[in-house]
Amino acid sequence: MENAPTQASSLASGLQISEEVEQRFNLVKSVGEQCTHEDELRDLLAKKAAPVCYDGFEPSGRMHIAQGLMKIMSVNKLTSAGCRVKIWIADWFAYMNNKLGGDLKKIRVVGEYFKEIFQAAGMNCENVEFLWSSEEINARGDEYWPLVMDIACRNSLAKIKRCMPIMGHSETEELSAAHILYVCMQCADTLFLEADICQLGMDQETVNLLARDYCDDIKRGTKPVILSHHMLRGLQQGQTKMSKSDPSSAIFMEDEEAEVNVKIKKAYCPPGIVEGNPCVEYVRYIILPWFNEFTVERDEKYGGTKTYKSFEDIVTDYESNVLHPKDLKDALSKALNKILQVRISFCRNNTPVRDHFKTNSCAKNLLKQAKGYKITRTALSKEMEALSVNAPNPASSAAGLQLSEEVENKYNIVRSIGEECIQEDELKNLLAKKPTPICYDGFEPSGRMHIAQGVMKVTNVNKLTTAGCQVKIWIADWFAQLNNKLGGDLERIKVVGEYFKEIWQAGGMNTDKVSFLWASDEINGRGGKYWPLVMDIARRNNLRRILRCGQIMGRSETEVLSAAQILYPCMQCADIFLLEADICQLGMDQRKVNMLAREYCDDIKRKNKPIILSHHMLPGLQQGQEKMSKSNPSSAIFMEDEEADVNEKISKAYCPAKIVEGNPCLEYVKYLVLPRFNEFTVETDGGNKTFKSFDDIAAEYESGALAPEDLKKALVKALNIMLQPVRDHFKTNERAKNLLEQVKAFRVTR
Repeated sequence: MENAPTQASSLASGLQISEEVEQRFNLVKSVGEQCTHEDELRDLLAKKAAPVCYDGFEPSGRMHIAQGLMKIMSVNKLTSAGCRVKIWIADWFAYMNNKLGGDLKKIRVVGEYFKEIFQAAGMNCENVEFLWSSEEINARGDEYWPLVMDIACRNSLAKIKRCMPIMGHSETEELSAAHILYVCMQCADTLFLEADICQLGMDQETVNLLARDYCDDIKRGTKPVILSHHMLRGLQQGQTKMSKSDPSSAIFMEDEEAEVNVKIKKAYCPPGIVEGNPCVEYVRYIILPWFNEFTVERDEKYGGTKTYKSFEDIVTDYESNVLHPKDLKDALSKALNKILQVRISFCRNNTPVRDHFKTNSCAKNLLKQAKGYKITRTALSKEMEALSVNAPNPASSAAGLQLSEEVENKYNIVRSIGEECIQEDELKNLLAKKPTPICYDGFEPSGRMHIAQGVMKVTNVNKLTTAGCQVKIWIADWFAQLNNKLGGDLERIKVVGEYFKEIWQAGGMNTDKVSFLWASDEINGRGGKYWPLVMDIARRNNLRRILRCGQIMGRSETEVLSAAQILYPCMQCADIFLLEADICQLGMDQRKVNMLAREYCDDIKRKNKPIILSHHMLPGLQQGQEKMSKSNPSSAIFMEDEEADVNEKISKAYCPAKIVEGNPCLEYVKYLVLPRFNEFTVETDGGNKTFKSFDDIAAEYESGALAPEDLKKALVKALNIMLQPVRDHFKTNERAKNLLEQVKAFRVTR
């Protein structure tokens, strides 16, 4: 450690630094192998008497000596310098990283065992808080999760992947979606805990720097100071770090004297070489900081007993072979055993750590359980990877089931909504056994409402409620924010959500059995159930599988994606289970994430899977437009379009004579007009003709008997009849008028 200056110094800011502050600075800085922006640390200590320091750990297996002694020394130095230390017991993070097989009960036990060791081995806990991540996040989820989502939105997937070393992974490994979520959450932890200093290992530096970058991005004045401590290497040759799954790689905090002696005796310790020598590292980072000296006892013929006060003197003697590996090892074993056996005056019961775990029944039981747990990082489910997103489950739950006429009628109504139904037998079985099944529908509030979102949803919802379904419409405000709709402005997104509700009610939706649920409100209210579900889905699915769901956000998996595009499918999959949905009634573009939910049921051995009812996606009105676009008004009819707007758009719409396939005008007839009116009347010079089926319309059109101009004229008339109640509402209702004015003013952005 550098000697403290005897005179006051000053910062670039002009603030005078007292001798006391300089001493505190030197003490805090001595904790880290590296400190980013030392001037910021001095400034912090000069202005804040009790800065908040964030430290943490994933509970996993037994505690090695670096987690124990090094953390105890670091925390005691920080509290001596006036810091308040918040130790984050990252149980949810261990779960996402599949530690202990992702068993949260085991993870909890190991967390308690770690606390027991810290307190028994000499940590002065007077200014220390142990905080369980699951409890703190659940208690303040409305603060935490929007922060996580904003971090995910502002960072590319590639940048987040560069932080993988924080979990012991490389960015080129097979990653799960949980690894992406993990990084965004750990970045959020720093700000959530209001940390002034991040005191973590060198392997955590990338995510700490991510937190500083985020502060720059949001124009936050104060940034956390990063204080990164050294990572002790394993005891065997070539081990760059300790491994809990290899007991010979480390000394554990409750190791017996004989175990310590054997491990150090077998440790890699090449004569004359300091670099990469784990025994020399133990002396430097554990023994000297603990005792402020290192004593080597030898026979006089080998140089006699010598006490070192500095690491430099040890290096000099070792590199010149004055200090032999055997003598260094013997002295190291003795010093380690002294630490593990010493009585700490301010510790609970004043009992050495080894004795504490022999005599204290609670500690004894915790150690027994921790030792019994196999140190695992469960591999991603091979079964999940093998499942095809296109392959339906061959099981037929309705085999041999006799349906009543009433149930058959209900089935026909519900089935008519979907262009595709996964497992029709399951749908029949559901309707036979459950009088009021729950149907999940939803939307991202973004811009104005086109006719597919309006008329099709009204028609579909009314059919579902007629068939006895309870419909839950998920107003996906947080999802629109994740997808950067309306620039990610949540206030605007909420205005659009209210505008959508207003249209559906004005457009004829029967809302007696319909619940409109804001995603943000529901998730905040039931975060303790929702987020563990999101995390479980994320940890069970690899990144490639989640990337294939990009279509649900209007993205391709080859685009440059943000981390939010990984979080979004995991959350949408969890929505289905949070809402206890029996039926997923969404567009064909949402099919992949709905299939993900069924695959998740297979993975967790859940028998009842959501039935997927996917409705058709209307194309844009112009040639080659596969779907409508809110940013291109000519591509779609909007729900509050005036009669003249509708007339002009349909007159200019692509409608090739005698061609049905890819003809948007015919699709409008098939999916909007016929389902609403059950007929389509065309006025021609030869008289009126009313069609009852689309097949008849297609046959007439392909033969040339039905001309494009006659089709368009009839379509315009039908559309204007459907839209007139909505127009009237938005002209006469003040709330509706105000909502429409705001929505029209919002720029549709991503």
